[in-house]
This record gives sequence, C-alpha cells and structure tokens, in this order.
Amino acid sequence: MNGRPIVGKIFRLMRSSAVILACLLLVARLCAQKQKREPLTDAQADQVAAAGTEPNERVALYTKFLDEHAETIKGLTSRVRSAGRSRRLDDELQDFTALMDELNANLDVYSERKSDIRKALKPLTEATERWLETLRALSAEPAFELARTEAIESAEDLAGQAKRLLAEQTEYFKLHKDEQGQERKVGQ
Repeated sequence: MNGRPIVGKIFRLMRSSAVILACLLLVARLCAQKQKREPLTDAQADQVAAAGTEPNERVALYTKFLDEHAETIKGLTSRVRSAGRSRRLDDELQDFTALMDELNANLDVYSERKSDIRKALKPLTEATERWLETLRALSAEPAFELARTEAIESAEDLAGQAKRLLAEQTEYFKLHKDEQGQERKVGQ
C-alpha cells in the first residue's frame, strides 16, 4: 500500500510535465511565426495585387518599394551604432533582399512570356545601381554582415538580369515591331 501514493505522484508529475512541455512548444511556435517578416506592408501588397498581371506596373511598384527600403537603409547608416540600429538594419536588409528576389522571379516570368517591359526596365536598371552604391557604402558590422552580403548579391543579380533583359527586349522588339507594347497577360 505504500507504493500506490508514490505511483500516483509520479503520474501527476509526468502529466504536469507533459502539459508544461506542450505549453512551451506552443509558445516557441508562436514566437517563430511572429518573427516571420513580410517585406511588403499590407497596403503595398494590395497595390501589387491590384496591378494584377500588368507587368510594367508591377515592376514599377517593386522598384518604388525597393527605393523606399533603400532610403530607409541609407537613413539608418547615419545613426549612432547600437544594438537596435543593427537589428533594424538586419531586418531592412532581409526585407530588401526578399523583395529583390521576388522581383527577379517576376522578371523571369515576363521574360518567358516576351512581355514588353522595357518601359519599366530602364528605371529599374538605374535604380539597381543606386541600391548597390547604398549597400556597398554600408560599413560591415557583424550583426548584419550576412544580410548585407546577401543583399549585395541579390542586387547584383537583379541588376544583371534587368540589363540583360532590357538588351534582349530591345533587340527582340526591333525584329517584332507588331508585338511592341504587349504585356502578355496570363493565358496568352
């Protein structure tokens, strides 16, 4: 009879431990979800959605939003070094990279469709040069060096793709004048 109270206590302790562990796992999962960053604000995402399948408009919007991020990054570089500044720069650089990668993916689609996006590519190629200057001028700090390096690589990729695509489209539409200005929406 002396063994029964001990067994009951062990089961209660195990049950309590399981509940505590489940709560800790839930909190960790919620924290991980909360930290997932979105590079676009809700209003910006709505604008991109409203642009739908209009390639020139979408590229122009992405260029505008990337310019805004670049200005934020530029503004943060002049602030006094602190943990908060470094964390904010790291976040901005990650968002900047995510947006450039998203734009790169859009350019791939428009390239495959032979959409005439020369109108939006010229400002984009000019902007990528400014963005690269901003990123390269940012002094390296351990807290955001990885994000800075990835942003530079992504900006270089985007700049190269935009220049290549502009040259390809200029040549293509010289030969196919009847297709100039076509945006080739989904389904075409």
